[in-house]
Amino acid sequence: MYADPVRNTPCFGRNTQEGPSVVSIFNAPTRNLDIVTLHEILRLRQDVFVVEQEAAYGDIDGRDLEPGTVQFWAGNGSVDATLRLLREPDGTERIGRVATAQHARGQGLAGQLMEAAIAESRSPSIALGAQSHLEQWYGRFGFVRSGDEYLEDRIPHIPMTRKR
Repeated sequence: MYADPVRNTPCFGRNTQEGPSVVSIFNAPTRNLDIVTLHEILRLRQDVFVVEQEAAYGDIDGRDLEPGTVQFWAGNGSVDATLRLLREPDGTERIGRVATAQHARGQGLAGQLMEAAIAESRSPSIALGAQSHLEQWYGRFGFVRSGDEYLEDRIPHIPMTRKR
């Protein structure tokens, strides 16, 4: 455990590259985040899901504050990508709110966050609701389709599960 050098917040993190463009991966329970980091995570999610994808739903759904919810983010002084890992009442876990800023896409940040969340998971089963066009991308991390396609805010999604 060490402090985020930009915000001086306690979190778990690791550098993923060497050289002048070092990107770090961090994770911390939502309740342990400082207000600036939480604001940047929520702002990125709003920029991607509400503005860019025109999904008129409340991103802030109350689940971020549940005990056991862990936020993951990547960046070098800013939040360039994020996801959250939720603990479900049945003991399984769920990955959601995977988002990458437009300027940071194509750098593999979301993939690194997925790997970090899977490594952090303590559950024998992790679920997620994938946008349908990303089925193969999530498949790279061991997720398989587990149900029929459905619409969420006019965007086709599929349920996917990864078992250990």
